[in-house]
Amino acid sequence: MTSITLQSNQWNVTGDILVDNANAVLIESNALEITDDLQIDFSGVTDVDTAALSLLIEWQRRALAANKKVAFTQLPESLISLATLYGVADFIPLSTS
Repeated sequence: MTSITLQSNQWNVTGDILVDNANAVLIESNALEITDDLQIDFSGVTDVDTAALSLLIEWQRRALAANKKVAFTQLPESLISLATLYGVADFIPLSTS
């Protein structure tokens, strides 16, 4: 089961983000307000497919609409590879921390 927990200005995502559950993850994330610059930590994510890219882009769109920045941390190598394959890697803000 995938879940998102909020800790200060960081979302911690755990579980799989796949086509089968991406909409549920999106709905869960919509309940979380973006009130400050945000980091989204993927260290607990176990498996991804292209649906995860859609979520990253949607979360960026939401942050932009709230006049906030978002940075992604601990992205799985497979997600970085997909982003590169689809030509969107340069559009995903990664955090070095």
